[in-house]
Amino acid sequence: MIKGFKDFLMRGNVVELAVAVVMGVAMTALVDSFGVAFLNPLIALATGGGEIGGVFTVNGVEFPYGVFLNGIFVFFLTALAVYFVIVLPMNKIRERFAPAVEEVDEVHAVTEIEVLREIRDLLREQSRN
Repeated sequence: MIKGFKDFLMRGNVVELAVAVVMGVAMTALVDSFGVAFLNPLIALATGGGEIGGVFTVNGVEFPYGVFLNGIFVFFLTALAVYFVIVLPMNKIRERFAPAVEEVDEVHAVTEIEVLREIRDLLREQSRN
């Protein structure tokens, strides 16, 4: 039972998923801190500066649209960073170490239906004998 669990954990997909989740969380935290440190002040500065930047009020209710703009920027930057830091290098490594795929000659390729027909015909011949 323990061996089966160990085999499950050591399977490539589980390890890759765990690494992806950890890297995604770390990348999100990094980009989020960038958003708080740099993007929020820039949004506030561009939309009026000070405490009112990035917020509008209707009937005494504040709508902090600067937070939403920051979220959009953080999402975009996180996706960009994950793609260039994780996905693109993994694809390059996978291409480099992937075994060469043999091209199938379309003239000699046998379809499943043809194989099934051959099996059917052989079974008919055997049942007649």
